[in-house]
Parts: sequence; C-alpha cells; structure tokens
Amino acid sequence: MPLASSGSEQAAPASDPTRFVLIETSHPGNVGSTARAMKVMGFRDLVLVRPRFADVLSQEETVAMASGAADILARARIVDRLEDALGGCTFVCATAMTPRDFGPPTRAPRELFAELARGEPTRHQVALVFGSERYGMANEDVYRAHAVLSIPTHPSYGSLNLAQAVQLLAYDWRQALGGFEVAPRTADPRLADAQAVQGLLGHLETSLVHLGYLDPASPKKLMPRLNQLFNRAGLTQEEVHILRGIARAIEKTPAAGPAAPILGGDE
Repeated sequence: MPLASSGSEQAAPASDPTRFVLIETSHPGNVGSTARAMKVMGFRDLVLVRPRFADVLSQEETVAMASGAADILARARIVDRLEDALGGCTFVCATAMTPRDFGPPTRAPRELFAELARGEPTRHQVALVFGSERYGMANEDVYRAHAVLSIPTHPSYGSLNLAQAVQLLAYDWRQALGGFEVAPRTADPRLADAQAVQGLLGHLETSLVHLGYLDPASPKKLMPRLNQLFNRAGLTQEEVHILRGIARAIEKTPAAGPAAPILGGDE
C-alpha cells in the first residue's frame, strides 16, 4: 500500500472538516480500529505522526481491524512532525487525561463541539489529536492545541483504549455537525382492520364454545372484553392469522362437555 510523503500540502476534502491525528502509535490494531471508527461516522482524513512501524498502514493486523475501512488506510499519511499533520487545520483539539498547570483550557467534548459546529458549514477545519497508547501526548504537543478534550468517565477509572476514545469523539463531533438519520431495520407492521378483528372474534367464539370454555347460553361479557383487549393491543394482520390458526387447532380437538363458569365474568 503506497504511503504519501511527509508534508502539509495535502488537505482534507472540503466535505470533511475533520482530521484525526495519531502520534507515535504503537499497536497496528489501534490504527485499523481508528480507521473503522472514523468511517462509520463519515470521516476520512487520517494522519499518523512517527508511528512505531513505518509499514503500519499495510500490516495484516491493521487491515483486519479496519474491517472494511481500507480506503481510509489507503488515503492516510505518515509525517515526521506534528506541525506537518496540522497544516490547514484552524482548531486543534488535544486529548489528554493528565491535569496540567499550564496549557489550553480543558473542555468536555460535547460542549466544545457544539460551539465549533455553529454556522453552515462550520468555519473550522478541526484536528483531533491523540497521543501514544503508553504515554499520551507530550506537553509540547498539547501546547499547540486550542483546547484539551477530556471525555467524562467514572472518577475512579478513566483509562480508555485509543480506538475507543477516537470512536467516542468521532460520534460526538458527527452529532454536533448534524448526525445521521437512523435507518429503519424493520418494516412498519400492518395493523389489522376492524373487519379482520371482528372475524377473529367470531372465529374465537366458535372455538371457545367447542373447547367448553364459553357457554353460548350465558356468554356474559367475554367476547366484548376480548374485543377491547384486541383493540388495546393493536393487532397486526399477521397476529390475526396466528390467533385464527390457534382457533382452527382448537376446533380439531374432540368437543368438550358443558362450559365451565367464566371466572370474573359479569352480566
């Protein structure tokens, strides 16, 4: 897989106001998982700064963890300096968990992203910068940022895997930019009409008499109550077919004796 040369001459596409920058990444799997996290949120500009392995973008583990995001890896760049990775970016967000006495303000991602995304389109080319898995970001790299992002976690344990952090920030930033609609995965059920429900009730009445549960001479309010039950349930056409199938099965059994009293019934 060919790698682009170092430098800041390659900018992100105009439709993608975001660059993900990984500094000194050690594990190929995290690079692949980052590509996947970016792609599912609609981002595609990835830059690596001095990764541990020069061929990380083409390693088997990287490609496997990308899981369909090979195009992100093919487009990614490797550079030697953070400043080269930030070319064209107008707002840089560092990610750091360790408190510092000096440096850019620490912000919650969702709050900051809402501010950055104001305007159509957003006026900023945003860089989200992530440090190495073991050491995070060096102070001198954090000082280049406009803000430090701190993902709200449980106070007693705030350690996130690199790719997990990328996914969380990619999601929050995409939501700030407008998000994506949820694609329906199931068809809307077709409700049974009143005629079908009445046909079911008639069928059930016959089968309940056959079963010996309903006394036609003293039906009380069983069938109206079932009618109200079905109306509240909002039966679908398929559910009506199922219940009528049950009624047919009942009718195939030997007829029962006299109907037992209907518990809870009334006149």
